[in-house]
Amino acid sequence: MTQPSTANGARDLAEEFLDRSTPLSRVRATLHRYPALSPAGVLILTVIVFGLINDRFLRPENLSLISQQVAVVGTLAAAQTIIILTAGIDLSIGAVMVMASMVMAQTASSSGWSPPVAIIAGLLVGVAAGGINGFLVTRVKLPPFIVTLGTLSIFMAMSLLYSGGQTVRGTDLPDLLTWTGTTFDAAGVRISVGVVLMLLVYLVLAYALHRTAWGRHVYAVGDDVESARLAGIRVNRVRMSVYLVAGFIIAVTAWILIGRTNAANPNTGTDLNLDSITAVVIGGTSLFGGRGVVWGSLLGALIVGVFRNGLALAGVDVLYQTLAVGLLVILAVAVDQWIRKAQR
Repeated sequence: MTQPSTANGARDLAEEFLDRSTPLSRVRATLHRYPALSPAGVLILTVIVFGLINDRFLRPENLSLISQQVAVVGTLAAAQTIIILTAGIDLSIGAVMVMASMVMAQTASSSGWSPPVAIIAGLLVGVAAGGINGFLVTRVKLPPFIVTLGTLSIFMAMSLLYSGGQTVRGTDLPDLLTWTGTTFDAAGVRISVGVVLMLLVYLVLAYALHRTAWGRHVYAVGDDVESARLAGIRVNRVRMSVYLVAGFIIAVTAWILIGRTNAANPNTGTDLNLDSITAVVIGGTSLFGGRGVVWGSLLGALIVGVFRNGLALAGVDVLYQTLAVGLLVILAVAVDQWIRKAQR
């Protein structure tokens, strides 16, 4: 008669033992639940440190510069985020952006197309490029890394062939294409239209990822493909949709880039794929998929922008700035590996 009570007592003791957790493990569990928490803390700490080191850092004109510099990488990072959430990656993201920007600029300046039609043409190019990547990943079953490494070279070559290697300057472009570089005052800080477009992209993506079935499917596919398939999710369709949406966002970034540089240059920005991945990783999105929030990528882009700007103001050589960003990436991946243990 005493056996049931003994068994219950043993089970209670076991549960009590398993429920014990150290402060460090609780921190890890919290960071796993809120992926954007760690990059937010790093950003705040970085701003405070650089603000104390150099009083010019927090001046409105410097904050304006940082925000405008982050607009391009931050928007690319949004596109990269949804791909990485499905455990994929896109190394061609910078080349697609340049190709879309050249199509917009050439069709508006040389072909005589109206500015809205030129922008639509660039958007279609971005979506088509995303569709090619998605097709090769979902239908041909090639690894995303290999696919986008190959299309990186293809899209770069296509941009150079299409443009003849020539830059289209802002003086030859209609106002609508350079409109994203227009700035306005916001509490003493000059904010560009491109920054506003970037924030709109993040708002729409955040809603889609956390308030729609599509967003839940994106996370499910990245977390466990087989479980998602057994749950009735059409994995290939989700992956294809992610590449198409990313292609559209990349083309929007191309428009932002034209306004930012007041030109369309086939040799500018092709290496921004690495910067976008850096922002996503530092922002707390796992390279293994299934964990992360899109706002974290914006924080990651801001961290990189603040780091580069703060170190430049401190007189640090650009090579050491790059070294610091590289160390940040390694640290972010190490922290991600540590946080992922909270699932086990």
